[in-house]
Amino acid sequence: KCFNAMTGFKPENTPVKAVQWRLIVLESVAGVPGFMAAMFRHFRSLRTLRRDHGWIHTLLEEAENERMHLLICMKMFKAGFVTRALVVAAQFTMTPALAITYMVHPRAVHRFVGYLEETACHTYANIIHQIETPGTPLHKEWSELSAPKLAKTYYKLDPAAKWVDCLKCMFADESNHRDVNHTFAT
Repeated sequence: KCFNAMTGFKPENTPVKAVQWRLIVLESVAGVPGFMAAMFRHFRSLRTLRRDHGWIHTLLEEAENERMHLLICMKMFKAGFVTRALVVAAQFTMTPALAITYMVHPRAVHRFVGYLEETACHTYANIIHQIETPGTPLHKEWSELSAPKLAKTYYKLDPAAKWVDCLKCMFADESNHRDVNHTFAT
């Protein structure tokens, strides 16, 4: 609810600027935990001289995927100074907090990320629904918007793919990240 209030996101008739801002903030923060967890798993594997059984690769892949989501969003809309400053502040705040928590209780971080990804899933499902619902601001602005070339290449989309097709791919990614992190937490 706090994130919704901060970003101006509403379940219905969300202003386009609010969605743009929310996606940039969400995706820039979402890339932090996977990369940080992979680093800790990597050091642990080196320290204990034991295999990691694929966690490092999975977590790095998640971090890279989240970074690609951000880059795709940045091809669609620009972030202003305030947004960029907020992203930097969030990363500087989240990284040490997550690092300390991961050292003490890694499962708690994976559970938190699982819930964060669930929030992303709700966000993407809502955005897609609003784009596909005639009469909404998102439908008016984004229903015929073409997907950026980067998204078409990354997701191997049809050359005629729309922005909503790209968002559906990102939604699928977030669903996978949610499930992976809840599995790691368990």
